[in-house]
Amino acid sequence: MKTFLRDNGLTLTLLLLFGVSVVGQAATGFAAENAELADHGQSIVDLGSYLISGAFLSSLFENWESEFLQMWAFVMLTAYLFQRGSPESKDPDGPAPQDRDPALDARKAGAPLPVRLGGFARIVYAHSLGLALFLLFIASFALHFVNSARLAADEARLHGGASGGLLAHMGEAQFWFESFQNWQSEFLSTAVLIVLAIFLRERGSPESKPVGAPHAVTGTD
Repeated sequence: MKTFLRDNGLTLTLLLLFGVSVVGQAATGFAAENAELADHGQSIVDLGSYLISGAFLSSLFENWESEFLQMWAFVMLTAYLFQRGSPESKDPDGPAPQDRDPALDARKAGAPLPVRLGGFARIVYAHSLGLALFLLFIASFALHFVNSARLAADEARLHGGASGGLLAHMGEAQFWFESFQNWQSEFLSTAVLIVLAIFLRERGSPESKPVGAPHAVTGTD
């Protein structure tokens, strides 16, 4: 168990922080939702109803959407673009192990099964990280859209109006505002990390160059 915790401490800690954050979001969102309903003279909802409501699920998947978009864009852009001096970039002047032909490793011990199988399996596997992140983005975008439309319909009824439906919601500024307000912050934070890591260090972190490395050194080696 001790070895398992050491070997998986990063993932386990992040999942724990995720769980705590989701509970906090649910608790505070539940309180805020009932406060708004009370202000409009409506009956309050129980926690279970709130957790499956458009209000909660729209905000949840709105944030997931932006995070998966950020990760997908980061993975794809760093495959083709460079930033000299950043540990988040490949070295523009030298070969990168990430660009190595996977066919050369097909006979190595421990090589992933798709690499050993070759053909279409190897081609797909060579891009599987980008594909997985893109599909997660599309799924969370769709879930955000559907639940944002549900939330808009609920708010329209609360104010005595009528909902225009899913197609109408796709063209509404509010939905795209919800997305763009998160997308811009994700792209900015990624750019800031890439640039700051050229000049600043965090000893012990694989996201940082060695403390004594010159600013011009690109990558973490």
